[in-house]
Amino acid sequence: MRKGTVRVAAAAVLLAGLAACGSDDSTPTLTWYINPDNGGQVELARRCTEAADGAYRIQTSLLPREASAQREQLARRLAANDSSIDIISLDPPFIPELAEAGFLAEIPDDVAEAVTENVVQGAIDGATWRDELVAVPFWANTQLLWYRRSVAEAAGLDPENEPVTWQQIIEAAQSQDKYLGVQGIRAEALTVWINALVTSAGGEIIDNPEAPADQVQLGLDTDAGRAAAQIIEDIARNGLGGPGLANEDENASMLLFQGDRGSFMVNWPFVWAATLAGVEAGNLDQSLVDDIGWALYPAVAEGEESRPPYGGISLGIGAFSEHTDLAIEAAQCIVQPDNQAYYMVTNGNPASNTEAYDDPEVQETFPMADLIRESLEAAAPRPQTPYYNEVSTGLQNTWHPPSSVTPDSSPEEATTLITEVLKGERLL
Repeated sequence: MRKGTVRVAAAAVLLAGLAACGSDDSTPTLTWYINPDNGGQVELARRCTEAADGAYRIQTSLLPREASAQREQLARRLAANDSSIDIISLDPPFIPELAEAGFLAEIPDDVAEAVTENVVQGAIDGATWRDELVAVPFWANTQLLWYRRSVAEAAGLDPENEPVTWQQIIEAAQSQDKYLGVQGIRAEALTVWINALVTSAGGEIIDNPEAPADQVQLGLDTDAGRAAAQIIEDIARNGLGGPGLANEDENASMLLFQGDRGSFMVNWPFVWAATLAGVEAGNLDQSLVDDIGWALYPAVAEGEESRPPYGGISLGIGAFSEHTDLAIEAAQCIVQPDNQAYYMVTNGNPASNTEAYDDPEVQETFPMADLIRESLEAAAPRPQTPYYNEVSTGLQNTWHPPSSVTPDSSPEEATTLITEVLKGERLL
């Protein structure tokens, strides 16, 4: 963390120097509101400022670490017609809310065509609202199934070559007295898991995402919703998620997977670099790395394709910016494939543009790069709705703790709560 802080500070100083020495006061300054990372977005701002050759310069402003706090700050400032917001690094679930409110500038058709060329479908879907691209796909993320080769082999499974189901990995872990790495914490990670299960079962959490709040129809109290609840119940009731399942986030499930009772885990690609770092630091044994394999996200039903989680960041253009044309031009520079490849290698965040995956450094850093790209093509965004905050919070209130989840009641309880909240009949 100290190294990351130093890199951020150094890059910020470098950017400030470039702005002072390479531009005059007449050069438009674009402010890019970024989410916390390891300094990569500051470096991309520097690169694109240099490439602009005096047409504009980009300065960055850091958003809060928590996505919900980012949403709150941006929504409040944009509601006040804040003209200082030129470019925004946006978490996909909040894009429909800002677009519906008129807070994002329109993306011209020719630009939309250019920035979606060779881009994975999951990233395009996540940046689209009402059939229009409303943000520029930047980096994309997805969860893979990580597994201990020894456990899979003992269970007679070959996830690398034959897709596996949740039921298969549940049975494998149970028969060998192992734990499954999943995210059961009452937080966004739980919504991510629920959405992946429901969509992998052929359903959707919201059937009509563009409807007004009081007309939203939920797809939870369905066969797909009950199948999702059944999987969570099976894992929780049998103790397969470990003793801390109700508080288990992505880092906690990684640690569980790295332990002696690790077997299978669904998680983002950051776990690979984190595990290698643990070996380098002497905290983990190389034999653990040698025993780790990766595969596509588990299917809910045999013969059906899974819909892995989709995450990442897209770039929104502030509707009240005084330089929307330049901001759009800068966004196009930021998402160039070579910039995405750099960002993937140095900051660990996968690219949305498929060309970046052919970069030799990407292939070396991420041996599973091709699988990440394949997973992103099949990934399903979380519910695309202006009321995402209410939907996600409602799910977390009714599907937590995981030990309380049951297919007979949880989908119905969530449907009732969220529907009443959206109609203004109840508070979260």
